[in-house]
Amino acid sequence: MLDNSGMLPEAHGRSAERPVLIVEDSENSAAMLEIALSSIPGVTLLVASSAVEAWRILSGSTAIQAVVTDLNMPRMDGFELIRRMRQDRRLAAMPIVVVSADTDPGTPERVAQLGISAFFAKPFSPAEVRRKLEQLLDATTQDATTR
Repeated sequence: MLDNSGMLPEAHGRSAERPVLIVEDSENSAAMLEIALSSIPGVTLLVASSAVEAWRILSGSTAIQAVVTDLNMPRMDGFELIRRMRQDRRLAAMPIVVVSADTDPGTPERVAQLGISAFFAKPFSPAEVRRKLEQLLDATTQDATTR
């Protein structure tokens, strides 16, 4: 959840809360993702309606544990957001799930080269996206507890 400054409280150690950032400019797609992902135990969801807003949130917080993003958005697209995340030492290993209506057959390979964790084409199965994100979060939590 956001505090009064609009930023997430920083995570301290292993927490039951697992903040996930949804980056989606379509209200309908964002709502569908929120409904699907809210059933993951311990997950708190934040929604950014643009990649610019998402980058502002990610730049100011170390609490976010995963990002679910669209690709085609105004001002800054999802490709640029992913590139920035992978170049930032703090965000480089964060799981990124792409959910996109991009019809270019080369898009899945292009985002795979950027280091995403999973790709789902729209229309997508909310249950499959939820299942994959839960797997990624569980693996991230396990990695953090074994360090």
